[in-house]
Amino acid sequence: MVKIIGIVGSPRKKGNTDYLVKEALQAAEDVGVDTEIINLAGAEIEPCVACDICKATGECAIYDDVPGILSKLVDSQGIIIGSPVYFGNVTSQLKMLIDRSRPLRMDFKLKNKVGGAIATGGSRNGGQETTIAAIHKFLLIQDAIIVGDGEPMAHYGGTGVGTCAEDELGVQTSRNLGKRVAELAIKLNNE
Repeated sequence: MVKIIGIVGSPRKKGNTDYLVKEALQAAEDVGVDTEIINLAGAEIEPCVACDICKATGECAIYDDVPGILSKLVDSQGIIIGSPVYFGNVTSQLKMLIDRSRPLRMDFKLKNKVGGAIATGGSRNGGQETTIAAIHKFLLIQDAIIVGDGEPMAHYGGTGVGTCAEDELGVQTSRNLGKRVAELAIKLNNE
């Protein structure tokens, strides 16, 4: 069975990013995949200390929640990553996870996994595109396959603004993204 992991990069357990990632995962489930959400709020994530041990061993030398999260990404066929906009970029929680994913790149463990991004902000053009671009760069460096929302409205993925439960466009672009990630992951894993 194809599995899609949703990562919520917000420091809040319940908020706009969590809401839109759940909408994306529900749309993915509607296509027929299993999903799991990982909320970084409250997760123990230490920053990379550039020790380079991962280059020698393929594993990070820091023992916190990151190895378990990375293992789930490796075991999945699709990844949806969401972040609120923090000064035009991802949150520090998500950035630390991205930096600590270096062991996965040693032999490209995320290669050909289908990935997509969601960003939430205080205004319609409040940095969502730059935040999504940061997530896309991470996925590209890991050699994942990036999809957008499949519709002409957002292009880059899910983009929410304000109170996202009231943002019809944000909900639709996130649901479209979840559907696209699931459809392509199914296609790639059934051939």
